Amino acid sequence: MSAPETPQLSGARLGVLRSRMDGIARKMSNALLRAGRSGVLNRAKDLSCCIVTADCRLLTAADSLPIHVLSGPDLMARAMHEFHPVLAAGDAFLHNSPYHGCSHAADHTILVPVIDAAGTHHFTVLVKAHQADIGNSIPTTYMAQARDVYEEGALIFPAVRVQQDYRTNEDFVRMCRSRIRVPDQWHGDFLAMIGAARTGERELLALGGELGWSTLHVFAEQWFDYGERRMRAAVARLPAGSAQGSSTHDPMPGTPPEGVMVRAAVHVRPGEGVIEVDLTGNVDALPCGLNVSESCARTAALIGIFNTLDPDVPKNAGSFRCIDVKLRDGSAIGGARHPVSFSVSTTNLADRVVASVQLAMATLAPDSAVAEVGAVNPPHKGVVSGRDPRDGRRFVNQLFLGSTGGPGSAVSDGWLTYSHAGNGGVCFVDSIEMVELHHPLRVHRRALVADSEGAGLHCGAPSLEVELGPTQGTLNIAYVSDGIVHAAQGVCGGGEGGRAAGARRDADGVLRNLASMGQIELAPGDRVLSTGTGGGGYGDPRRRDPQAVLHDVLDRRITRERAETVYGVRILADGTLDAAATARLRE
Repeated sequence: MSAPETPQLSGARLGVLRSRMDGIARKMSNALLRAGRSGVLNRAKDLSCCIVTADCRLLTAADSLPIHVLSGPDLMARAMHEFHPVLAAGDAFLHNSPYHGCSHAADHTILVPVIDAAGTHHFTVLVKAHQADIGNSIPTTYMAQARDVYEEGALIFPAVRVQQDYRTNEDFVRMCRSRIRVPDQWHGDFLAMIGAARTGERELLALGGELGWSTLHVFAEQWFDYGERRMRAAVARLPAGSAQGSSTHDPMPGTPPEGVMVRAAVHVRPGEGVIEVDLTGNVDALPCGLNVSESCARTAALIGIFNTLDPDVPKNAGSFRCIDVKLRDGSAIGGARHPVSFSVSTTNLADRVVASVQLAMATLAPDSAVAEVGAVNPPHKGVVSGRDPRDGRRFVNQLFLGSTGGPGSAVSDGWLTYSHAGNGGVCFVDSIEMVELHHPLRVHRRALVADSEGAGLHCGAPSLEVELGPTQGTLNIAYVSDGIVHAAQGVCGGGEGGRAAGARRDADGVLRNLASMGQIELAPGDRVLSTGTGGGGYGDPRRRDPQAVLHDVLDRRITRERAETVYGVRILADGTLDAAATARLRE
């Protein structure tokens, strides 16, 4: 006797259920955003929430940071099953181990299995929250100089049960409070994460009770199949072929003198509806914190592919079936093992993976190409710490005072709030007033840098310069600034974006250049001048609409001189376009 056929949901019902699942993920995110204690959560929104199936496939990650969720939730959920074969309602697990599927140790993640009254496990909700302090040997969670996890000093939790029968294991809480520099801040974030996860659990249990669990499982399978169909159709529209892309991270302690070149080989097979991304040709694990965890390496490759495809292709386990990411055991890009440090796994080298994939895709499909995103983590996006003289409390928090970096693409100019390749513009930019309210520092200047855009038919975002310093007491800033040597590359004739830079002006007025990474301690009167990177441009700058160039001049993004020499557009002193001279220049 044959098994009964799976009932098919209509397209309308599939769309409604997709929205309801997305709504649960968003409700979890909003709960964490509103209840989180640290600025990195409640002001910058460096957090992500998602739902995976009981067998660990990503169902939805609405509005989450791409680097947090495309791969990783599946790996972490598998680790939960491996370490805890018997799950029960009321369980919650803390996971931040990059050796078992997390992005990096700073991303504390709560996993809650959604189990009905009959004891059946249907889904797992995940809540990920970046932490400014997790007990590292220095007050930052971006520690590129760490030679291994022991020097990094991070507390590692490989799917550790922190709640049973809805009750928190207070031994775990005491352990964290005794190690983390800002225990109240961390504990507030932990409670907010638990609350967000329980919100997701409650909403899914209600939805299962309303519609029946079988309907939700049918939806999941059909949603995955829909994602796969849409992906195969998108791949089928690409030309067949193979291409190489590369992007180089600046040299830092623990890297070769020339820096770290990241390579990607992309093979598009439209007849099969498959794209292969080969990352096996990269360097061995590095004796520093720049190594990219498996989850971040896979995710970075996926980001590079999705950025060049139809944006409506669902990002779920179904569409992922069409992308084969190859990693090499022992490689710094996705193949390193304990005890190497993955402290900076979500940004620096991971962003270079995204870039190398996008640059390869630009060769294959220039009509949908995306330039390189600007690199990140200059001092104005560093981790600030110290003791606030206003109330005597210790503080540790990451600044999000802005990183533009948006790449030009075949369809548009780059975003001013892109942040970095793994973020995709999801995080918020810090309010200057809120930063000054919460920390004893002053932001003296925040402005775009003229003539720093990646020139092109569609421009990359210009660089951003921020000047800041303490108002009372000493201020420590830890940072890992890439892009000082190697700028964001343009594609299809586009120019490179502006480079990063950092300098310190002491109270005596002397200006001294900063190293690309490290910690600096500032006293009142000292200032940091921090410049972030711009994004690469797309296409020949002399094909840019002259009216758009005029707008950029009037907006003071570029000078009249650059408009003429780079774009072939003459702007008169009165701010009007000289159309005849422009036509001659462009001949």
